[in-house]
Amino acid sequence: MTSDYHYTYFRVPKTEDLTRSAQRYRDLRLQALKLSPSSFAATYESEALFTEEYWKSRLSQQDRETFVCAARPAKSTASTGDDLEWVAQLTLLGPRTKEEFTLPAASGQPEPGPDEKEERWQLLGLYTLSSHRGRGIAKRLCAEAIKYLVGYRAEPKNVQVRLMVKWGMEATARLYQQLGFEEVGSCTLAEALIANGEGDLLPEGYEVQEKFCARGGHVMLQRFTRDRV
Repeated sequence: MTSDYHYTYFRVPKTEDLTRSAQRYRDLRLQALKLSPSSFAATYESEALFTEEYWKSRLSQQDRETFVCAARPAKSTASTGDDLEWVAQLTLLGPRTKEEFTLPAASGQPEPGPDEKEERWQLLGLYTLSSHRGRGIAKRLCAEAIKYLVGYRAEPKNVQVRLMVKWGMEATARLYQQLGFEEVGSCTLAEALIANGEGDLLPEGYEVQEKFCARGGHVMLQRFTRDRV
């Protein structure tokens, strides 16, 4: 079936004016939080209050890379950028140190190797607008992120990409398995928030709250070697 859209996949550059990109990133992020609240630890109500400068900072942080799929109507003969709609995005955090990547033994996650032997990234925030699902966009977007990591640097050769899926999101976990991730352990909500760089969302006294300390989330890894991809 011929698509009614042309899709473009890219990493958001940090060297240009981020005003327009931040607006598009914010709009898609807030749509995701409003339409699929159970998929995220953050809430629409909290992030809707963030300032423009905050959204710009999310895109410009040195340890944060954002990848986007933008759609343009097929009937459009030329694009100036104004007719592009961001329809999917994901974020990579990294590289992460061994200490940052390590989880308690109870998680079942394998212990990371030495920093000089392997590179580690955290994947988060993958979301595709429902009107554009079923077109392989998530797979292509993940492939774009992996392609970036392959060329990020020559050493170390071994790379791990980790993500965490909330308890009860079995369909989401299966999707990631189809994208090449394997389940290697379980996590708490607190561990997931910290790993995703959102530890500031944890309330005071979370250590004694079952919601944050129950171990039920999925820990998933994709491993690859740079010279074998």
